[in-house]
Amino acid sequence: MPKKHRLPERALRVADQIQRDLSRMIMREVKDPRVGLVTLQGVDLTPDYAHAKVWFTTLSGDPSETRDALNHAAGHLRHLLFKRLHIRTVPALHFIVDPTPDKAAALLRLIDNAVIKRAD
Repeated sequence: MPKKHRLPERALRVADQIQRDLSRMIMREVKDPRVGLVTLQGVDLTPDYAHAKVWFTTLSGDPSETRDALNHAAGHLRHLLFKRLHIRTVPALHFIVDPTPDKAAALLRLIDNAVIKRAD
């Protein structure tokens, strides 16, 4: 999951705008069959806006294939962002699978196992 950095308020606004725009663009512009239903969880910007880690989860398809497809389309998506955002530097996009849902499921399994053992 994306970390909450102590970035200036403007950087947080830019990251939020990138997340909103990318969500729309992935649905409309990315035609790769490896990209199924994708939810963007957050965007981490470097202080100089040179790079952005885009955290995502998938509802269908293989997450690693989706990551590869999104990283392949990152240049095109960056070009489209450049047209929408009014900032000097549009960051290079790096798509990363968010491990939070898997970690939550593992934690729930541990809790369920503990409850079952306690009941015995």
